[in-house]
Amino acid sequence: MLEMDDTDRRLLRQLQAAHDFSISDLAERAGMSTGTASRRLERLERAGVIEGYEAVIDWHALGYAVEVSLRVTLDKTHANAFDEFIAAARDIPEVDEIQTFLGRVDVRLNVLARDMAHYQGIYRERILALPHIADIEALMLVANIQNRESLPL
Repeated sequence: MLEMDDTDRRLLRQLQAAHDFSISDLAERAGMSTGTASRRLERLERAGVIEGYEAVIDWHALGYAVEVSLRVTLDKTHANAFDEFIAAARDIPEVDEIQTFLGRVDVRLNVLARDMAHYQGIYRERILALPHIADIEALMLVANIQNRESLPL
């Protein structure tokens, strides 16, 4: 684990808060020179603290109005149930998130669709065709109250 000081944490707090940053803006917000900010960011990247930078896409703006979380319990009597299920789920373009769990639910899939008819088609033709499903529960997103993507640094 990388030793971080208050300056690193201040820089990371500003990086989390500033989605449209430039190095000079970020440095100014964190109270340091551009060169210092650049060197520290490179060090944090090399250490794996910063994995990358990404664009945040508003799926609604692209016409995706339905989001459904599917909780899947797998038939674990098959030795490769997890691997086969996950490999097949990755091939569904509308599945934007796959998580595995310990407990009653084995896998959670997040599915984005343009509307209910589109979701119904994805569900019937693609999701139900996935291997080793023992049980499936659908939870339709009504509202996203809090989506915190930052850490308390």
